Amino acid sequence: MRRLSGLFFALFALLVAPREIAAQAVPGRSPVPRLEADDRAYVYGEKLNVPRPRWQDVLDAALWASGWDGSGRSRDLLVRGVDELLADRNLPRGARARGEYILEFMHRRFLRRYAERQTRLDVLAEGGGFNCVSSAVLYAVLAGAASLETRGVITGDHAFITLDAGDELVDIETTNSFGFDPGSRREFHDRFGRTTGFAYVPARDYHERSDLSILELVSVILSNRIAEAELSGRFYEGPGLALDRAALLSVRACPLVSPFFSAPEQDVKTRLMNYGAFLVRQGREEDALAWEDAAFRLAPDAGLWEEFAFACLNNLLVKSLRAGDAAGARLLLDENSRRLSNGNYARLDLLVSDAEMVELSTAARSPGETGAVLAALASANLEPARLVELREFVILTEGNRIAADQDWRAAIAWLEEALDRFGPSARISGALGVYRSNHAADLHNGFAGLYNKRDYDAAREWIQRALAEFPDNRQLISDSELVEQALRR
Repeated sequence: MRRLSGLFFALFALLVAPREIAAQAVPGRSPVPRLEADDRAYVYGEKLNVPRPRWQDVLDAALWASGWDGSGRSRDLLVRGVDELLADRNLPRGARARGEYILEFMHRRFLRRYAERQTRLDVLAEGGGFNCVSSAVLYAVLAGAASLETRGVITGDHAFITLDAGDELVDIETTNSFGFDPGSRREFHDRFGRTTGFAYVPARDYHERSDLSILELVSVILSNRIAEAELSGRFYEGPGLALDRAALLSVRACPLVSPFFSAPEQDVKTRLMNYGAFLVRQGREEDALAWEDAAFRLAPDAGLWEEFAFACLNNLLVKSLRAGDAAGARLLLDENSRRLSNGNYARLDLLVSDAEMVELSTAARSPGETGAVLAALASANLEPARLVELREFVILTEGNRIAADQDWRAAIAWLEEALDRFGPSARISGALGVYRSNHAADLHNGFAGLYNKRDYDAAREWIQRALAEFPDNRQLISDSELVEQALRR
């Protein structure tokens, strides 16, 4: 038996990680999810929540769970099959023999081809495609009509039926015509009735299994439809189907606790979240936030939606900031602060504050504006390393502006003041060294101009002032020696 991918649903991890958005816009809009259970779910739940539900009720509930809309011949075909079974003169009287005969009849009359994800009873009736769930439910209908008692069984990747044969419980692999009591011997006969050999359906290891009531077995049809819809990208179907399943199972006095059978309340929560995550993956974060507001009343799990809102807002903020709209990002964050914990608000505020400070830092054009930016940086919500990086950028930008508008001496004074105010900085110290070298080069050039004019007295005065600033500069020392030699001649 192949593993039934999609038999049981899984949470789709679609939420986009912070700063790693990869929106996938798609044309058009998907239908809006249904946020109320079908009233028929409660009716069928009551009818099936009995020890031995009527086969007609099991049939109708299974067709409803399959999504049958009442058109076509599905129900008539199945009822006709029941009538044929009950009218069959070869139908044994004993429970065990009758149970085996029903399996063979079902394969002969209805089942045509195995389809791993075909869980709907109406599709089985009209086309013959089946999987373990749809065939198990059909067996339950036929067995119930034949006055046999059955229950469902579920494992990690499979579903089947157990027959109560009075003095024993018999497992039945409904996907195989030889699946009655797996592992027992089956005789092959030729067309003259002679035994030609035996066939076996190997017994499976079912130590991890959970028994299902017929009601719970029918609900697995809904579970499989959810999985099929989500695997096909139709996430809008999940919430309504999960609500139907929760309503169907709401009548149970003793809910099944099994790792193979999802709790309906958790199922609803997962489907709501998956649809929201689907919107995020499409790049529709605003729709996703509106969805959160609608879905929260059905799944008021503050922690779950808190992380969902954080992912949506993170992506929206990234979009705004990439578009250069820091003001819009700030407005968006403040308008949605109610959705966030203090910690998550601080994380997003850090993102927006960084962009705001970058915008301010790059816009400064005067000493006054630069001073205002440095004051704003001191109180901004920034990582320490980022604060240092932006502050150094502002200081160095202002230094370059001063050097261009005034001279290197004024720029040097600015950097020296910054080091005294904010402490050591390798970048600023490096720039200061360059400024000083440039200033010393200008002083040398000024000296060279006077010297070349043979104005040696002025050149001596110039170089003495230069050496007062840079007493250890070899070029300036050499200039001083040169002009002294000229004056001695």
